[in-house]
Amino acid sequence: MSDQVSTPMVETRVAENNATSVHSLPVSQAADTHASNQRVGVAPIARRVVRNPPELCLGEVFSFAYETFTSNKVRFALTALGMMIGTASLILVVTIGLTGKQYILKLIQGIGSNLVYAEYEGGSTHVNKAALDPMTINDMNAVQQQVPGITAASPVVNLTDRIVLPGGKERDILVLGVEPQYQTIRNVDVISGRFFDHEDEQARNKVAVLQQKLATKLYGSPDAAIGQNLKLSNLPFTVIGTFKERVETFGMSEVTEDTILIPYTVSRYFTEGAIVKQIYFTVSDAADVPRVTQEAHRIIQSRHRPESVYAVNNLTQLLDVATKTANALTLVLLLIAMVVLLVSGIGIMNIMLATVSARIREIGIRKAVGATKREIKYQFLAEAILISLIGGIVGIAIGLALPFSVRFLTSYRLPVSGLSAVIAIVVSTMVGVLFGTVPATRAAQLDPVESLRYE
Repeated sequence: MSDQVSTPMVETRVAENNATSVHSLPVSQAADTHASNQRVGVAPIARRVVRNPPELCLGEVFSFAYETFTSNKVRFALTALGMMIGTASLILVVTIGLTGKQYILKLIQGIGSNLVYAEYEGGSTHVNKAALDPMTINDMNAVQQQVPGITAASPVVNLTDRIVLPGGKERDILVLGVEPQYQTIRNVDVISGRFFDHEDEQARNKVAVLQQKLATKLYGSPDAAIGQNLKLSNLPFTVIGTFKERVETFGMSEVTEDTILIPYTVSRYFTEGAIVKQIYFTVSDAADVPRVTQEAHRIIQSRHRPESVYAVNNLTQLLDVATKTANALTLVLLLIAMVVLLVSGIGIMNIMLATVSARIREIGIRKAVGATKREIKYQFLAEAILISLIGGIVGIAIGLALPFSVRFLTSYRLPVSGLSAVIAIVVSTMVGVLFGTVPATRAAQLDPVESLRYE
């Protein structure tokens, strides 16, 4: 009797439990289960629903990594120190490279980045001296009239003479006949006195402007040279000023240490016709320099014999070479900084491998309570990334603080690249991922049973 009573009670409880399980399934699956049980003709059997264990979110992974970091501050701080030095070096290297590039370009622009110059190179090998076809002042006027974008122009007439230095010694000097616009075109700085103007040129005043070093040799100082009389080819000239090139060309330009500038109209006294040695042009926009160079060459060539050769050049090619040189230097320094980051990454990997060895039992406990391989891998990878990011952020702060300090405390305007900071943080993160993968993978592959037995 007891068996007959107890059986329905058990079946009733099983049926209730099974109904609960069925209701916990999706509707379609519950209906199929109920129908199959009825076809078989047996009491419904309770089914256990297996649910996936909860997974750690990204915030929890980094939270665990931060707790590990705070519990071993000294070890991880020393590891992050290498990354800090590497990222700071990367930013400083870019700053140094940009500063060098800026300095070189400033020197070239001091000569004249918008400068176009023309000169006569000669004719064929069979052309004798009587058949020379040099440029004239009319070529300069024709180019100015026909080529738009030219803001200033000046001819250059080369003359040589000998003057007597204090003590009775004679010295060869170079006399250049130029127009007043030459001062602007060639970026000439007047040290003392003044530069001759259009009134001096039109009146053909016999005035001269001496190179700074020549004035010092002749009269002791640039200021003492003002008002002195100087004879050139037995004609008396009055010194009205002294000058120097804004950028030192070390004799590689038409100006030397023994150069005297006089008005072009006065230099015509010493030449035959309107022959000029060089012609300088200044272009309003640097982007128009190639166009003006080509058009000036075409016009000058069309005004002379076909066999005559004229060179019209600019400093664009020199600027390109300087830019490429500065970029190459910056690239080399960046590679050196990358080596520092590589060494820092190896240090991170070694520390993380040592950390894995020291935390084998902890890894076994985590796996025993349900942590998956992926969660273990993410945890150690997050620790490596955290070390890299902390070192990278501190290094970026130091790398940017130095140039900004120079800007704030001195008059030097060091260039600062925001892109270098972005690159530094990206590289530091990549280093953390790259060199943290091996220790994280090793930790994830540890056997939980063996890890719990590890002493």
